Amino acid sequence: MAERYRPNWLEIDVSAIRHNARRLSELVAPAKLCAVVKADAYGHGMIGVAPAALAGGATWLAVALVEEGLALRQAGIGARILLLSEPPGKGIEAALRGGITPTLYSAGGVERAALAVRGARGAGGARGAGGARGARGAGGAPAAPAGEPDDEVGRGGRVPVHLKVDTGMHRVGADPWDVAAIGRSVAAEPALLLEGLWSHLAAADEGPGELTALQLGRLEQARRDLAGVGVVPELVHLANSAGAIAHPATRLDLVRCGIALYGYPPVPAPSLGLRPALSWKAQVHLVRRLEAGEAVSYGLEQPLERSSHVAVVPAGYHDGIDRRFFEGGGEVLIRGRRRRVAGRVTMDQLVVDCGPEGDVASGDEVVLIGRQGDEEVSAEEWARRIGSISWEVLSRIGCRVPRDVVSDARGEQ
Repeated sequence: MAERYRPNWLEIDVSAIRHNARRLSELVAPAKLCAVVKADAYGHGMIGVAPAALAGGATWLAVALVEEGLALRQAGIGARILLLSEPPGKGIEAALRGGITPTLYSAGGVERAALAVRGARGAGGARGAGGARGARGAGGAPAAPAGEPDDEVGRGGRVPVHLKVDTGMHRVGADPWDVAAIGRSVAAEPALLLEGLWSHLAAADEGPGELTALQLGRLEQARRDLAGVGVVPELVHLANSAGAIAHPATRLDLVRCGIALYGYPPVPAPSLGLRPALSWKAQVHLVRRLEAGEAVSYGLEQPLERSSHVAVVPAGYHDGIDRRFFEGGGEVLIRGRRRRVAGRVTMDQLVVDCGPEGDVASGDEVVLIGRQGDEEVSAEEWARRIGSISWEVLSRIGCRVPRDVVSDARGEQ
């Protein structure tokens, strides 16, 4: 929407993204940092986040969908992009045309990738993973650092791919006993180079770490199995945010950080000093006074205990406010004070109990997530109130809520 008439918006602090990327890069060195920007950068807006993460030290980006990778390319971002799942159908062709490094884990996926590269070259089309080198950033600026070399020079004309192995999460990935055969099939394809081997941790943020150690051991066995057939990937990677912070042995060559990049470490990490990058704000639309015993919103579920002023805020469940936020005692900030949601969250609005004082007016700033004065409402608090996790809270903020890129005066530390 070119013009805005509804006072409901996000502020994305790119200086916090740069700061967090820098701190994570320093933590995991000499491993490299891959910034996970799937799901529109966990709701933060990937076109604004990706350059900030790269400026902070990330050398790779990771996405879940081919479409996400292509959107980054269209925005002029020339860094390495890893596609985290094997693309179906013609998705592999689009990924390779966009210079996106695909993850493979099936014989059919290897065959489709090889056919796509040969088809593109036969038609005089894309150069595979090198097609995006030299791209320009937003506004014509040079693209962010591109990380490991991704052009065909020095790779014998082969296009790099990564092989994912299932080490215990049982979602996607090759079965461990198939890794050597798939690796051998990639090596036999003149069009392809097995650049990476990787897996995903299932419980790095839970318990003492036995499963994490088991998964690391299985990945190392897969590396040995590949070496046994003469295939040695340049990059082996396993750690997510929790692994990178709590399990140093999982850092290997590359770490893929998502939620920590946005300022919410999944395990305690006070010394890292990560900063939440997102604030969600709105303005009070209308204030009315109600007598004790009156109730608001659908179902008139919770009568007021005393006479009170209630404020209508233009934000609802279509914007990403879970309906359970009311049942969980959800609060927002107005004039530096916590104010409790007074009735069921509706599609476009919620109503807040502002107390009997009458100190709230139409146009006042409302903070749904973020800081106001000495108070703060975090995505983690939201998650506790609705029985969820901060990943879901952030990534479900709706697309009709505008994302404004800002830079905190604190800058990067």
